[in-house]
Amino acid sequence: QVQLVEAGGGLVQPGESLRLSCAASGTISSFNVMGWYRQAPGKERELVADITYGGSTTYADSVKGRFTISRDNAKNTVYLQMNSLKPEDTAVYYCNIKQFAGGRTYASWGQGTQVTVSS
Repeated sequence: QVQLVEAGGGLVQPGESLRLSCAASGTISSFNVMGWYRQAPGKERELVADITYGGSTTYADSVKGRFTISRDNAKNTVYLQMNSLKPEDTAVYYCNIKQFAGGRTYASWGQGTQVTVSS
């Protein structure tokens, strides 16, 4: 069982920055991918960015060049630095961890943190 605790959401104006963090606790192996997803009202949840234990990253096209994902493996924590925020970035942001063992994938989600970009 893995617990994910997110922090860092809030209300900002367009062009400003926010940093999200997500700390994982419980049984965590080194075969995992941590990531951030978001869900806006009336839309499906979508991948924002993810990062492997070794540091390989994937980004949604809509955030490339503006968002940076990183992780601290010693702390089992993943971060999302969001710069040049736009109103369309407004959503609930969810932390996710996928662990791989015995040919199976085990996924856990955080409770979500609201990010609102508005003037």
